[in-house]
Amino acid sequence: MSLAGLLAVLQLADSGFPSGRYTLSHGLESFAQSGALPSPPAPSLTELLRDAVRFGVAPSDGVALACAHRAVRGDGRVELDAIVRADERLSAVKLAREGRQASMRTGRALLRTAVDAMGTALLVDYADLVDVGASPGNHAVVLGIVCADFDVPRLEAVAGELFAFSAGWVAAAVRLALIDHRVAQRILCHMHTVIAGAASTALERDVDDISSCTPVIDVMAMRHEDADERVFAT
Repeated sequence: MSLAGLLAVLQLADSGFPSGRYTLSHGLESFAQSGALPSPPAPSLTELLRDAVRFGVAPSDGVALACAHRAVRGDGRVELDAIVRADERLSAVKLAREGRQASMRTGRALLRTAVDAMGTALLVDYADLVDVGASPGNHAVVLGIVCADFDVPRLEAVAGELFAFSAGWVAAAVRLALIDHRVAQRILCHMHTVIAGAASTALERDVDDISSCTPVIDVMAMRHEDADERVFAT
């Protein structure tokens, strides 16, 4: 990967990027409120995050990102139909309403920012499809297009997204007072090999392989909608 591509990944994965992802706990707030986490919570949180990435985020968002990236061909052609198919399939496997809506909300925020910053024909064309409701505009799909436009290699793009999810997840755990910052960094270090393996696996899959199997996390995410008090949007 070129230095420019590395800088693009760092920029897009930064928690300060204006997409609103810092408002998401991905169901973790419900785990905290329910008392389902043992004390000390760090070992369980590490296992929970590992499962969330391997069985949820990587086979859904990771594969969708790879598909969108692949649809932006090196010869200048773009398979918009393939991008839309990945986008629709990704929405279909996001069972919790809050998570599904958050994926589209942050994706559209990313798309608006990317159009303002880059303004390439591909981004403008895709933004038009999203604006008229012809494609959901999920964050991972938008990110795949943006990374392809930035010449970020597909593997690094997927790995960057999985790391950004993990970093946001442990940041939510800190805000919920489940762990401190040092424990959060220890969990992230543990996730490096998990993310690398999950990203490599996601790279080899296609639209029909976009899936998710995290039933307990999904249930907790659904419970969040009815919580009396909420710090996070999901």
